[in-house]
Amino acid sequence: MKAEKRLNHSIYLEALRRMSPAERLDKAFELSEFSRSLFLHGLRRRFPDLAEESLMKIYLERLSKCHNRNY
Repeated sequence: MKAEKRLNHSIYLEALRRMSPAERLDKAFELSEFSRSLFLHGLRRRFPDLAEESLMKIYLERLSKCHNRNY
């Protein structure tokens, strides 16, 4: 299993190396947006009866805890 993970990681790194800087930046934005939508989807599943406004408040509060405050 570990060997398979290393192989997958190597393939991923090689794919990134083949991308232009602009493509890598686009991929970073795409992955960031995907992560946020997945996070919001999880909150909707966890709190199915919560109003959208309350859900967004929780989303933004929790998302703000993820930011690096060391810069």
